[in-house]
Amino acid sequence: MKLKDKVIIITGASSGIGKSLAYEFARRGANLVLGARQYVTLCEITEDLEKTYGIRAVAVHCDVTVEEECAELIKQAVLTFKKIDVLVNNAGISMRALFKDADIDVLKQLMDVNFWGTVYCTKYALPEITKTQGTIVGVSSIAGYKGLPGRTGYSASKFAMNGFLDALRVENLKTGVNVLTACPGFTASNIRNTALNKDGNPQGESTLHEEKMMTSDQVAKIIADGVEENARTLVMTGQGKLTVALSKFIPGILDKLVYNVFAKEKNSLLK
Repeated sequence: MKLKDKVIIITGASSGIGKSLAYEFARRGANLVLGARQYVTLCEITEDLEKTYGIRAVAVHCDVTVEEECAELIKQAVLTFKKIDVLVNNAGISMRALFKDADIDVLKQLMDVNFWGTVYCTKYALPEITKTQGTIVGVSSIAGYKGLPGRTGYSASKFAMNGFLDALRVENLKTGVNVLTACPGFTASNIRNTALNKDGNPQGESTLHEEKMMTSDQVAKIIADGVEENARTLVMTGQGKLTVALSKFIPGILDKLVYNVFAKEKNSLLK
């Protein structure tokens, strides 16, 4: 799939990987429908994209936890462009708290955004994407393959997302719709700063070493290449690929390795 003149919807497009995806797809000639809660920021981004790359871009206020707003996002794309080629389910939040300390509502918020947001948008976009034999993308995580300490809700939501996309892929083997699960490693983006603490408030400063991580622009390029190549799964880092492999063959040893990694993060939750 060449992306020139394709119509691509991106959720969570006002910052981080979503914003980088918007610029990467626009650079390749795609027209865009951008959804996020930060509507003013989205409008500024769409204006810059149209001016810089000569494509068409539309901003739509969308809280993916609200089914009706997801339906409206898809409706606006069809009204504006008459078709949808790609849906990128990118909107997501993280957390940092041990399960024993966390409010249950924190885990519910993670599921509402990361899992149900993907389900809602995909439900309404699928009929249109079936017409174009396009692609549904889920921006997941290595946490969808291996549970991470202090991130029970995040891991649960990404495991759920991976399972949903995997089943959807099998259902669509004969329809021409491609389903792509993209799993970045730790990425230097604002998701770390907005991660919820045990009380459901943003944690603020990242506890991880951002300078050693992939950038959101690097992630966006890999995902855009994956869409063009009709890729099935993208595990983007050597550490991620090793984690997936070890989880299959020596899961007990992997548990200890993961524990040791998170025990070394700043202000570690593991004492």
